[in-house]
Amino acid sequence: MKNLNVKSASIAAGIAYLLGVSAFLASFFVPVMSNPEAQANLVLGIAIIPAAMLGARFYYRRKHETNGFILGAFMFLVVIALDAMITVPLFVIPAGGSHLEFFTDPGFWIIGLEYILAVAFYWRMQKATRNKTATHSLTSHPSTH
Repeated sequence: MKNLNVKSASIAAGIAYLLGVSAFLASFFVPVMSNPEAQANLVLGIAIIPAAMLGARFYYRRKHETNGFILGAFMFLVVIALDAMITVPLFVIPAGGSHLEFFTDPGFWIIGLEYILAVAFYWRMQKATRNKTATHSLTSHPSTH
């Protein structure tokens, strides 16, 4: 983790967290499924992909070179802390849940894995694009010696 920029990674995680929580909460206002909790988790499971990738985009636009799996894991740890301090006390406990119930739900960990993989995927695509661009610029502008 020697090249992880903690400040940028924390901000990136905050961006993804805000987008994910917003999608989760917004889903309750548009009832489509008979089980609103399942619907909210489904919406979050879908929304977390672009949310995590947007957070990763914020991080990598600053030219950081951190491995995407490391960044994704760190960002997920930040989200866990935010969930423990904000999401659970404000939304889960008033609805009758608990920290234990929230963090032992298998769906939470599946979405967490999805989150880490989305960040890693963004990193790989960004890295491949940068390498392709660098290779293209080397071959398309021959030296005039």
